[in-house]
Amino acid sequence: MTQPARVAKRFFGTDGVRGTMGEEPITPETVLKLGWAAGKVLSRHGNGQNKILIGKDTRVSGYLLESALEAGLCAAGVDIRLLGPMPTPAIAYLTRTARARAGIVISASHNAYSDNGIKFFASDGMKLPDEVELEIERAMEEPLRTVESAALGKAKRYDDAPGRYIEFCKSAFPHRSNLERLKIVVDCANGAAYQVAPMVLMELGAQLTVIANEPDGFNINRDCGSTHPELLRRTVLERRADLGIALDGDGDRVILVDGRGELVDGDQILYILALARHVAGGLQGGVAGTLMTNLGLEQALAARNIPFKRAPVGDRHVIALLQQEGWELGGETSGHIICFDRSTTGDGIIAALEVLAVMVQTGKSLAELKSGMMVYPQVMINVRMSRRVDVQSSPEVRKSLSEVESELAANGRVVLRASGTEPVVRVMIEGRDTAQIERLGRHLAETVQRAAGAGG
Repeated sequence: MTQPARVAKRFFGTDGVRGTMGEEPITPETVLKLGWAAGKVLSRHGNGQNKILIGKDTRVSGYLLESALEAGLCAAGVDIRLLGPMPTPAIAYLTRTARARAGIVISASHNAYSDNGIKFFASDGMKLPDEVELEIERAMEEPLRTVESAALGKAKRYDDAPGRYIEFCKSAFPHRSNLERLKIVVDCANGAAYQVAPMVLMELGAQLTVIANEPDGFNINRDCGSTHPELLRRTVLERRADLGIALDGDGDRVILVDGRGELVDGDQILYILALARHVAGGLQGGVAGTLMTNLGLEQALAARNIPFKRAPVGDRHVIALLQQEGWELGGETSGHIICFDRSTTGDGIIAALEVLAVMVQTGKSLAELKSGMMVYPQVMINVRMSRRVDVQSSPEVRKSLSEVESELAANGRVVLRASGTEPVVRVMIEGRDTAQIERLGRHLAETVQRAAGAGG
């Protein structure tokens, strides 16, 4: 059973179905068939009503893909509720609370506007299990047969969706506290959170400056957001703000900037939240990170006897580890922060609000809160490939990797892995000596590049 299942996964990757718009599988024909297959399969799964929610980010291709999915789902006899531009975690939340059979997100997250993707949530707000994704793929091999006219699905707008999610976010902030004393800059990445994120912060009383909140279909993640925080850093310093919040295109990632203009990444956010919960007696178990989590977080938690475990990269794997251990807090360096007691997926707004609550309750600045964690220098090099090649099977790469690990010894780590969402191999080296890890990173990346060329 295992081997055929791996072969069958032609469309679903680590985070749904993703690619360049106009190229397989992100074409109108394939997405229409995906909608039909998903409607057919998901009607048999979950405990919700026979309706599926569809939300999207602000990419221009979202209109086309929304229409294709709508046609396919209606042909399968499934009713649809259209949410419009909404953050990915909002769709997960609304899928669960609206008792829907499933939720669909049209987004390529932090990628450029020319990419797009289709992500699914089950009726409980969790990512679809592998076996359901495989069942959808098998259904895509069948001829598309439309149900009879009387059974066709109908589509309606879900008009109060933003308000419901805004109230949910506000409920995560301490009831008798507010943000009136904080000057905050929020970067919405010209993405899905461009309306709800400012509303949440303003309704909690923040002195707010909003940037990158004018999406035009093409500027999502462009020189803004969590992957390009330079604009946020400048604005925080110019406005003399207490901090800045940078979301990504679909709102499931967050990176912060302190009042000095210094970045606060996902690892440091995890440290702040874990320590605050630990001190308050509210940390359930330990903290889940990934292979890429900075060694400094692991050491800072160990100094306070807080358990820490690493999962493979990807929020799906972090959530699986949290479920396995019965823990509630985990995340990735990139800013996917999962507060599992509040949300079933990474939620940038919820994570930011919890950090803000710690600032308000302790009276400490963001710089002070992060100061207890030493960040080991890291070098990350993305080696782009024309097609996927298993470079780790190369004897030259294995030899180079062994040499790097031997030189670092106990003073660092090296991670070599293929991205699950882009045609790149990520080379990450971490250690105490910046010059050393930069040299070793270049050496290993050049070796990988040669192996990729030979493999292509």
